[in-house]
Amino acid sequence: MTDTPIRLLLADDHPVVRAGLRAVLETEPGIEVAAEAATAEEAVARAAAGDIDVVLMDLQFGGGMNGAEATAAIAARPEAPRVLIVTTYDSDADTLPAIEAGATGYLLKDAPPEDLAEAVRTAAAGRTALAPAVADRLMNRLRTPGTTLTRRETEVLALVADGLSNQAVGHRLHLTEGTVKSHLARVYAKLGVDSRTAAVAAATSLGLIRR
Repeated sequence: MTDTPIRLLLADDHPVVRAGLRAVLETEPGIEVAAEAATAEEAVARAAAGDIDVVLMDLQFGGGMNGAEATAAIAARPEAPRVLIVTTYDSDADTLPAIEAGATGYLLKDAPPEDLAEAVRTAAAGRTALAPAVADRLMNRLRTPGTTLTRRETEVLALVADGLSNQAVGHRLHLTEGTVKSHLARVYAKLGVDSRTAAVAAATSLGLIRR
């Protein structure tokens, strides 16, 4: 058993959030806040220094790289620190890309302080730490794969929800308009709907996309 503290990097574009996380975690024995980052790019660079054990990563930054992309960049390096997502977003559109990118855990910002500290220790040990709502949703996806959307279907529908046309969605995702229509047709079939509006409404109510 080592007495070396778990060294954290807090990555969030809101100074108040970073200060709050620091205040909560610095009171915990065996945990040390070693650095902060206000952008995802800064987090990737700082995580590469080799002295960080766990990165607490927000998902949405003001511009540039997002949290899932930063997580993938961090996780791709040898001897990478663990990444624990700490965010307000719990839809499939947010959780799945982050977990696929290599996040060790996913926690919501309204979690009690003791849950946050426990998640940090769990992540540092290489085990998965998931907020109950996120864990429930992932389990539901495994139980009922026919009614869940693929990552690409989720991306397409999220852009449709933002008001983009099929052509604009295709341009954004580098897909042909026909491919976009095919994705939407599968979404309609899975959700039991027959229109873009109904698909967006159904997916939002199921927590598959964020509005």
